[in-house]
Amino acid sequence: MSGAKEAGRCDATGQGGSDFQEGHQMSHTLHPLRKQRLHRSELAVPASNPSMVEKAADSAADVVFLDLEDAVAPPEKDQARKNAVQLLNDIDWAGKGKTVSVRINGLDTHYMYRDVVDLMEQAGDRIDTLLVPKVGVPSDLYMVEAMVNQIEQACGLTTRVGLEALIETALGMANVEAIAQFGGRLECLHFGVADYAASMRARTTNIGGLNPDYPGDQWHASITRMVIACRAYGLRAVDGPFGDFSDPEGYIAGARRAAALGCEGKWAIHPSQIDMANEVFSPPQAEVTKAQRIIEELKAAEAAGKGAASLDGKMIDAASEKMAQNVIDVANAIAAKERPIAAE
Repeated sequence: MSGAKEAGRCDATGQGGSDFQEGHQMSHTLHPLRKQRLHRSELAVPASNPSMVEKAADSAADVVFLDLEDAVAPPEKDQARKNAVQLLNDIDWAGKGKTVSVRINGLDTHYMYRDVVDLMEQAGDRIDTLLVPKVGVPSDLYMVEAMVNQIEQACGLTTRVGLEALIETALGMANVEAIAQFGGRLECLHFGVADYAASMRARTTNIGGLNPDYPGDQWHASITRMVIACRAYGLRAVDGPFGDFSDPEGYIAGARRAAALGCEGKWAIHPSQIDMANEVFSPPQAEVTKAQRIIEELKAAEAAGKGAASLDGKMIDAASEKMAQNVIDVANAIAAKERPIAAE
């Protein structure tokens, strides 16, 4: 056998010789969704205001995050952290059908380490995720993950706290693919449009709003890039805030654009935005019914030895089945959340 052939020969592991670089991934590499959560609406609430947090727990939001960062003034940081610990322990978040998250302070502040230590040591079994702001490079997540790992082990916690990353700087967007590949506890990326606009020095009329001088949606390219990174590496993708809560039409339009690009939810910075997000990111019954029909028709086609079928005059195939299953999965998650409420 010649040297060239020898170099390309597969070994017992299925990998080639010197032409196959270590760590190389083939096109059949798949990253399934790391953590499924219903995430149509995420209500932001400052931990410095306990009454607002209590109301948030009883809201229709799928996810609530207690904010220790931007919504809390520096003199209130310590008290807000204490409030968060107490509210995490006192409220039955799971019983209320809520995913509960805490946005810690950034790694560029001296508040961050105490946020992680106090939250994990005193309420680590009550937190679903920690939301890490202004993630710029994967090592930002590594620091938080290392702290969470050690505290869980030291305290004997069995509930695995997930991590979520806010992509809200030019550096974060420039590295979004590498951040999405971090692995570990990471399960979701959020598009933080306010700080992102500031980082990009973009001209905008309000948080999440559109500049009329731009021919279309100026956030389209950035959200698309983040969503691609999420879907490539098994993460949820969530759109961030829309600041003008007196403009419901603007919020709905932004949510619909985000949904069209592949986001599965959007922040609500005011309770009035919760129902709008839930409606936009919930598949209509007609869409669910059609998805079910697609699955049924393709099963019948498969039984007949066919790889494709037609429905309402349109061709459907394996790709159609995947899209239909996405719709059904969301519908099932919504039904599972509403079932306990309906039983009361």
